[in-house]
Amino acid sequence: VRETLTPKLIEELADGRLDTAIVALPVSEPSLVEVALFSEHFLLVRPGEDEGKPVPSSKMLRTMRLLLLEEGHCFRDQALSFCNMQSPPREVLDASSLSTLVQMVGAGIGVTLIPEMAVTVETRSATVSVARFRNPQPSRTIGMVWRKTSPLAGQLQQISEVVCLAADALREQRKAIPPSRK
Repeated sequence: VRETLTPKLIEELADGRLDTAIVALPVSEPSLVEVALFSEHFLLVRPGEDEGKPVPSSKMLRTMRLLLLEEGHCFRDQALSFCNMQSPPREVLDASSLSTLVQMVGAGIGVTLIPEMAVTVETRSATVSVARFRNPQPSRTIGMVWRKTSPLAGQLQQISEVVCLAADALREQRKAIPPSRK
């Protein structure tokens, strides 16, 4: 098990160095099978003193100092897409991890978006406010990919079904996250 950028994972799948990968979909690689596992929302992380303030729209986010993962991370592109920005404005600051982004927010440097699955772990040691966006909420689909020619296709399909069941159970638990949390 390892983590790296999506293009690297796809390269390693194509080369046969990996059997499967869990990535944001779509990958749109003709040689791969894509199976959607679950969808997750993006949440807004802002300084703790912003607790209770109205949640900005995607248009308003474009005027704020937005902290993003560095280039090459698909989540960066997804956040920019939600904000309807082709490229980040000059005042965008980059980081190499979600943890660093959240710590920067806690220091009052700006705001960021993080995937819902990362909220509990990434915000536990920072004084930040976490809020959901109004509908339609930004989201992404996470899926499992493998080579169409893989001899493990049957087993990988079974694994994807187990992950889907586990994701459904977690989704029910996450519904308990309040709209805004410090």
